[in-house]
Amino acid sequence: MESMGKKKPRPRRSFTAEFKAEIVELCQRGDRPIGQIAKDFDLTETAVREWLKQAERDAGTGDGGLTTAEKDELAQLRRENRRLREDVEILKRATAFFAKETR
Repeated sequence: MESMGKKKPRPRRSFTAEFKAEIVELCQRGDRPIGQIAKDFDLTETAVREWLKQAERDAGTGDGGLTTAEKDELAQLRRENRRLREDVEILKRATAFFAKETR
């Protein structure tokens, strides 16, 4: 039996950069409150506020967090770092194998 008052969590959705930019533009116009815009587009107010903060960071007026470009670069560098660590581990194993074979 389900307890009363508990809602099933909303499935995670993803949105295009263009859609986010349109929502940010609507919010920045100031015609309607952020909460109303979020409600009109069936979004969470928290998500819309995060998009606004990220847009401010990207414009150079934000709170000092990473811009979208910096986040993308960081993710790419982390992937490359992980791949290089794996390569080093493989080379260590190969070196140990061939050192043992030549004895």
